[in-house]
Order: sequence, then structure tokens, then C-alpha cells
Amino acid sequence: MEHDVVKAPRLTESASAVFAVLAGAGRATRPQLASLAGLSKPTVSSAVAELEGARLAAHSGTASSGTGRTAAVYRLGPAAGAVLAVDLGPALTRVRGCGLDGTLLAQATGAREEAADVVREALGALPADAPLRTVVVAVGDVTAPRKDGGMRPATAKAGPVFDAMTVALPPGVPVHLENNVNCAALAELHEGAARGHHTFGYLRIGVGIGLGIVVGGRVLRGANGAAGELARLPYPWDDGREPRHEALEEYIGARSLLRRTAKAWQDDDGPCPRTAERLFALAGQGRASALAVVGRHAADVGRLAAAVTAVLDPGLIVLGGSTGADPQLLPGVRAELGRLSWPTEVVSSTVGDLGTVVGAARLAVARGVQNVTEPARTKD
Repeated sequence: MEHDVVKAPRLTESASAVFAVLAGAGRATRPQLASLAGLSKPTVSSAVAELEGARLAAHSGTASSGTGRTAAVYRLGPAAGAVLAVDLGPALTRVRGCGLDGTLLAQATGAREEAADVVREALGALPADAPLRTVVVAVGDVTAPRKDGGMRPATAKAGPVFDAMTVALPPGVPVHLENNVNCAALAELHEGAARGHHTFGYLRIGVGIGLGIVVGGRVLRGANGAAGELARLPYPWDDGREPRHEALEEYIGARSLLRRTAKAWQDDDGPCPRTAERLFALAGQGRASALAVVGRHAADVGRLAAAVTAVLDPGLIVLGGSTGADPQLLPGVRAELGRLSWPTEVVSSTVGDLGTVVGAARLAVARGVQNVTEPARTKD
């Protein structure tokens, strides 16, 4: 189903402020909107009328107060629109469609190479009359500017899949790229293991490695959008050995973990695991070879965490990713980090595989609200 890209109406400053508050609250009465927006009740009444006229707000029933009075309740209207979040993962593409109040409207999952079809499936599940405000795409890469002023993945890691996916999007929709680890860090901040922490590091260990840095409740992206690209740390760093491009990621990533497993595996422990998931399952069963490999992996991750701590002093490190999130790593990571650096809390991710698309959806909602509220406004 084709979704239009509708230009947001020009709102007064008060209507714009009330719309942003209503998007954040989901539902609210006029007195509540006045309190949250810091506006007078007459100004809010005028703003709500303006939003209703533009179908950006709609009546949603009534609420009773302690005095027995009732007040009209408002929510976002159909013209507020929807946003799309796309996670171009290493194996799967996950897509979420949300209203500007964060309500989940559609979701779809499929193979990475089928990204365009997965996007079309999610678009088809969105309300037909909801204009698409923006799309946020999470990629395992940093970004680079295009000649037309937009952005694209900086290397061949995600570029071809990204290009194929964009064909499924309606023409003219604003597309914003974000690093997938940064998106997952946002999910941990708002809904996961880092709730209540305004500064922390999200350390992802899986097929690759990466770091999401949150300082003061905001993701630190760096001058080139490449903050947290741990794969670029020089490795190995020793006499007679030259650091190689992304050699640290090659060493700690899941493929090398499985190669080490094959070398260390003892016949007494049965068939050698061919996936990291199976390796950790066997470690959980107490198989000696699996325990030894997982223990070494925990020490390696602990050393990487010590490097992160030495630079950032984040106070909290959240371990995520296909291998990093396994709680069996925690004791070894904590011990090695404690041996090499100062006390730092280390916990496992609680948002799981959906963290990246959940964080991307949060960014998409924020940008969608900006799409409505930030065009040239008229004075009240």
C-alpha cells in the first residue's frame, strides 16, 4: 500500500508546543496539557482547536477528576502520521512502524537480503491514511554524505542492502541513518539495563564489536559519527607485530571464537559446537571444553571493557550482542576488568535482539515529531 509523504501544516508556536507534549504523553486533558507545556488554559484551548482542525489531535473520551468534574481527553489525530524504523542486521532485517506517540502499529522480520520486502510488509500494515513522516535505518556502519546532501553507509558493509531497501520507500520520505550499536544503547537507556543511568557504555560483542557511548542521556557520535568504533583500535600491539585493519574485531568476533573452540575441543565433550549459541549452551551444561573457551572469551571481553573504562570512566557497562549478552560471561568480565581498571558496574543487556530496532524507533518518533513541530511557525 502506498503511503503519502505529506508536508506538515504550518502551526502556531503554542500549537506546536502542545502537539509535542501530546505526542509524549499519548493522551491528556487540556489542564494536563497546560501544565506540561507551561501555557495558560485559554492558550491551550486555542492550540487544541487548531490541532483538531488540522486533524493532528482528536477527542478521545473523558476523564473524571477528584471533584466529580469531567474533562475531555485528547490524543494524536490521524494526520499526525507514522514513522518507520529499520534494523539492517547481519542476518535479519527487523522493521517497526510507530505512531508519533510511540504506539506500535506494524512490525515485520525477514532475511537481510529481503530487506525491501520486509519494509513493504510493514508499510502495508500501517493505517492507510497515516502520512509517513520519516524513516530511521540502523546500519552496522558509520555514515557518509551523498552528493544530493543525504547520507549513506560509509563502506560496503551495509551499502548494497541499504540501496536495495530504499527502493521500497515512498519517494520523498526523509531517511536518517544511525549506527546500530547507538540505537541499541538508546533502548538500554530508556527500556533496558541502563534505566536510571545517564552515563554508560553499551558494549556489543557478537559477529563484530562496537560501543555505544551515552553521556548525560545523549548518544556521543563523534566528529565523524564514528565514536565507539572499537574495531579500529590498534591490534595486535606488540614488538615485531604490526596492527592490522580491524584485527581486534576479527580476534574477538564470533567467527574467531568458534575457531578457538575447534582447536581447544576435547573428544570427551562430544561433538564440537558449530555456533556460538551451542557453545554457550554446552558451557551451561558444565562441559569442560566449553567452559574453558567461554572463560577465555570472558577475559578477552573484560580486557576490552578495561580499555573502554580507561578512556570513558562510564560507571556502568552493559554487555550486549549475540555472545556478549550471555550472563555466563559476567563473572569473568567483572574479574578481568577489576584486575586491570577501577571499579565499574557490569551488567547484561535486557532488551535482547530487538534492542536495535526499538532504539531506532525511538529516534524515528522523535524525528517525526520534529517534522511536524519544526517547520516555519506563525506567532500566536
